[in-house]
Amino acid sequence: QVQLVESGGGLVQAGGSLRLSCAASGRTFSNYNVGWFRQAPGKEREFVTGMWWSGGSTYASDSVKGRFTISRDNAKNTVYLQMSSLKPEDTAVYYCAATRRSTSWKLGDFDYWGQGTQVTVSS
Repeated sequence: QVQLVESGGGLVQAGGSLRLSCAASGRTFSNYNVGWFRQAPGKEREFVTGMWWSGGSTYASDSVKGRFTISRDNAKNTVYLQMSSLKPEDTAVYYCAATRRSTSWKLGDFDYWGQGTQVTVSS
């Protein structure tokens, strides 16, 4: 079992930056592929960005490429999401997730989820 706890959400103006953290506990987190997802009101949860357990490769949705960066510190069992040039359409609850399985970054591939942290971007 892996427990995930997100933090760092809040209210920010458009064009601003925010860094989310996801702290993991339970198992050896370095063996897990990790991803960030988000869910806006009235919409389905969607993939934002992810990183393989080895840390060598990352993937991001077109909507956040060049603005959001995922990173991980396995020594601290923590994954980060650095968000910059934020837009009102980035407003959502952000979730981190983890899996030991191979993944194509689909929701169903992930076995462990955090409780989410709210990000609100004002115009």
